[in-house]
Amino acid sequence: MSDFLNWVATFNPIVQILLVVVAFVLVVAVLLFFVEIAPRKGRLFTGIRLAVCILLPLAIVLLLGSIWWAAAAAVVLGGLFFWLDYRAKEGSGYLFQLFGFLAPALLLLAIGLIYPSIKTFFDSFLSGRGNFIGIDNYVWIFTQPAALRTVLNTIVWVLIVPAVSTAFGLAYAVFFDRSRGEKVFKVLVFMPMAISFVGASIIWRFVYAARPADQEQIGLLNQVVVWLGGQPVQFLQNSPWNTFFLIVVLIWIQTGFAMVILSAAIKGVPAEQLEAAELDGTNAWQRFVNVTVPGIRSSLIVVLTTISIASLKVFDIVRTMTAGANETSVIANEMYTQFKTFELGRSAAFAVVLFVLVLPIVVYNARQLKKQREIR
Repeated sequence: MSDFLNWVATFNPIVQILLVVVAFVLVVAVLLFFVEIAPRKGRLFTGIRLAVCILLPLAIVLLLGSIWWAAAAAVVLGGLFFWLDYRAKEGSGYLFQLFGFLAPALLLLAIGLIYPSIKTFFDSFLSGRGNFIGIDNYVWIFTQPAALRTVLNTIVWVLIVPAVSTAFGLAYAVFFDRSRGEKVFKVLVFMPMAISFVGASIIWRFVYAARPADQEQIGLLNQVVVWLGGQPVQFLQNSPWNTFFLIVVLIWIQTGFAMVILSAAIKGVPAEQLEAAELDGTNAWQRFVNVTVPGIRSSLIVVLTTISIASLKVFDIVRTMTAGANETSVIANEMYTQFKTFELGRSAAFAVVLFVLVLPIVVYNARQLKKQREIR
């Protein structure tokens, strides 16, 4: 792929666009072949499949320059495809169609997730120079004060952000539901979700910006502090509160997401249940706690777990606003920092620690979804 892109870069920009479009069309044509043409019966389509088994080895010859690899590919792919297609219980062509649908996803999954995960795990036992050092990288993470503070900061993020964002989102969903100006209010709350993390971080850097007391303040918060007779505060420099000021940014972004999901879930609660509870003499709070909340439990779990994973992986906000200075670093930021300083083993170890923290949340979410399907 890199060789192809380097070759394309040698042409005029207009020609580059045409070449990329042609390559995209060819990829789409290959996918359509496996989905539409390969599964069909008849001599014509059998001949087409045979032609593919010939053209693929030719492509291997052109790319790799090896006739033996091309011959092996022709024998293996041709024999395997035709034998499986002939033996398919669902009829001739079924396995071609199945392969056409699954092969791109499985290939991308293997290249983009499975292989990097395995390689990262093994790299975590290596030093920056590639020497095997056992669990020294993990020992370093949990014994060095700065690295340990990074892990603790990440845990603080995942404890605060999901709870506060979900609480605010649920409150907005309840108060805005069926109110005048509901659409306008929801758009205003959801708007931060449409901003990139970097863009939101730049906005909040201006909000937190501080200048000397004898100068005009450009930061919103410090201008308010000065109006009230106080002195400018370095919000992003004073530990540990600077971490909480960074957390506010992610809460501001994720609250809109929580509100939209929970608002849709609340609208799905049967009105008959609410009416029955009202006839039983319950007040609004009791109906909310005993009817609405149980009715949206699955949506609450999805929102909490999704925001929890986003909190564990937070990088852009910390990198843009403080770059991890003043004890504000988190695991994702430290992965980048260690990689940048050529400590590849430590960076991989931080990645494994992050994976271990994310895994229980993912497993819990999957189990809850499975339970919901069983109930339905």
